[in-house]
Amino acid sequence: MQTRRHFMASSAAATALLGFLPRQAKATVSFETLEAMSASVQLAPDGYPATDIWGYGGTAPGPILRVAQGGRLQRRFVNSLPQASSIHWHGIRIDNAMDGVPGLTQAAVEPGDGFDYDFTLPDAGTYWYHSHNRSAEQVARGLHGALIVEEGTPPDVDREEVFVLDDWLIDPETGQIPGDFESPHARSHAGRMGNLILTSGVFDKTMTVQRNERLRLRLINAANARIFVLGLIGLEGWTMALDGMPLPAPEPLDEVLVLGPGQRADLIVDVTAEEGGTAYLARVNEARGAPQVTFRVRGQASLARRGIPDALPPNPGHVIDLSGDSVNLTLNMEGGAMGGLREAMFNGEQVGFRELAQANQFWAFNGMVGMPDSPMATLDRGQIVRLTISNDTAFPHAMHLHGMHFREVLTDNTLGPMRDTLLMDSSERREIAFAADNPGDWLLHCHMLSHAASGMMTWVRVT
Repeated sequence: MQTRRHFMASSAAATALLGFLPRQAKATVSFETLEAMSASVQLAPDGYPATDIWGYGGTAPGPILRVAQGGRLQRRFVNSLPQASSIHWHGIRIDNAMDGVPGLTQAAVEPGDGFDYDFTLPDAGTYWYHSHNRSAEQVARGLHGALIVEEGTPPDVDREEVFVLDDWLIDPETGQIPGDFESPHARSHAGRMGNLILTSGVFDKTMTVQRNERLRLRLINAANARIFVLGLIGLEGWTMALDGMPLPAPEPLDEVLVLGPGQRADLIVDVTAEEGGTAYLARVNEARGAPQVTFRVRGQASLARRGIPDALPPNPGHVIDLSGDSVNLTLNMEGGAMGGLREAMFNGEQVGFRELAQANQFWAFNGMVGMPDSPMATLDRGQIVRLTISNDTAFPHAMHLHGMHFREVLTDNTLGPMRDTLLMDSSERREIAFAADNPGDWLLHCHMLSHAASGMMTWVRVT
């Protein structure tokens, strides 16, 4: 196991230390290629310069990958970037060797090299893929895309739309992405926030719909740090799934939908705006609100609306039984600006917050900054884990568990919906439960990516 200092490294020495190299192309003649490459795309509105990005296939976001539930995804990742990289398949119950975390599950793929990703997809739903090496930079440059695992029986809708929500930090004079990806302010505060909000790489996304048309909307928050608070105008909708996992019954979306970084939601919506009018998927947490997607209503799909949609078919397994024995763990989040962290373990030494700030490190889990050499816990396969998380900081954090899903344990000891990313507000204390049913070494980190890069990472081992 590598040290925290080597965790994000991409050197040949790190590759040799782990004892294996990226798999060679001769083993995967039939695999399709997914290439990370530089490109220039028009992200900002017309009149602004095109933006140099890093994207899978040269697009931002990358191509939508679609696989049938129970099918196999096979891609030859080719790294044509000037930095080492890897791909994490966010939300997939995956074989550990395919999880894409350099220093924990694989070596980072050096420039000019490749790696064969080959795994089955047991759960239908909305997922995504993104870089997991120097993520605060590489995801911000565009290395992410949607991964859709399709049910055997799709819901009764007229059409489906995949919306990747993101914000880009763009210099309005040059149209380029500023290069300061290690900003101490972003690391110590809310994270890297963009000034250009896009939907699937498009500014002011607009599309035509019909009155009474029924749409399935797959929403993915791919932003580095922005929390999207969304509402419906001229649409009536139901939340069908969260983080890829179907809800037992559709939940009417009467108020707002909150998506932290890394989180997803499946909605089914009916167009209720009048013909000739306009409907919106809107960001309602801004001063006057703002459209995320604009729907222009032209024509009428039917004279009458359909009833409440049927629930999506449940995914197999995911049983969490709290009636028996369980392992109880705690995770305390500390640090950041206005956080009151005085000292923590860093590089094997107890150091004060001033020294941490000088090292551009600001956050701690259980008094430790950065990726530890040893797991937070070693768990027997099949154990039920109850993890209490306390956010003793001034900022929200989106906690993402790799390889497994969890449910929140509510105050009455019932369980909330199945998720893989938990958005926690400042000063909150919450408990999650999961079955440690996937063997391997699994990362647990904040998906505000600047926070992960400056301390908020740990891992568990399932044996």
